[in-house]
Amino acid sequence: MTQAGELSRSPLKLILLCTIAGVLAAGLLALGVWQLERRVWKLDLIQKIDQRVGAPLVDVPPPSAWPSINASNDAYRHVRASGEWLADRDTRVQAVTALGGGYWLMTPLRTDAGFVVLVNRGFVAAENKAAVPVPQGRAEVTGLLRVTEPKGGFLRSNDPAAERWFSRDIAAIAQARGLTDVAPYFIDAAAVPGQLLPVGGLTVISLPNSHLVYAITWFVLAAMVIGFAVRLLRRD
Repeated sequence: MTQAGELSRSPLKLILLCTIAGVLAAGLLALGVWQLERRVWKLDLIQKIDQRVGAPLVDVPPPSAWPSINASNDAYRHVRASGEWLADRDTRVQAVTALGGGYWLMTPLRTDAGFVVLVNRGFVAAENKAAVPVPQGRAEVTGLLRVTEPKGGFLRSNDPAAERWFSRDIAAIAQARGLTDVAPYFIDAAAVPGQLLPVGGLTVISLPNSHLVYAITWFVLAAMVIGFAVRLLRRD
């Protein structure tokens, strides 16, 4: 006996299969629509970030603005800060860049306003770790504002006690270095002419935007489910 013949003698089974197919198709279509909405949001975010990167320099946000700092509204702002280096409290955070593997060199700067901001002075290859000059005295830093990266990197947790850092977790670094009044963001410093180490200006601004591909995938799967249900009904 053929499958179609079995289904024609089992209307309840046919109704059940079509109901399941309908629910599944509706769910897949909803996922596709959600991805299209995410695509609109991502394109808007990319446009805003492009505008921030190319905008004129502004002072880093003061403590009164800290509660409202977030990645969507503030990441990659073009900022500056002036103050004194706290050079004895560097933190090396593991990194992989176009220059290879090594470290981001995070150094606290006590600003003229009194609070502390961590500055990613740049990249240092592992073999050059001991060759980085210690910053002295006052400095004016320009670069891009970045938000904290809490807890650790992908599948790797920060271990402050062992001095193993995989992300730029501001709160954890501040605690480990005995810093107070620390801004909830850090500065990715711009490249400094003539400075060999650390290498600044390596910020990668890359926001993946594959939402259209995902949406098409969900819609195709929904069409396949609908096609299966139609085929069942026609066989019946």
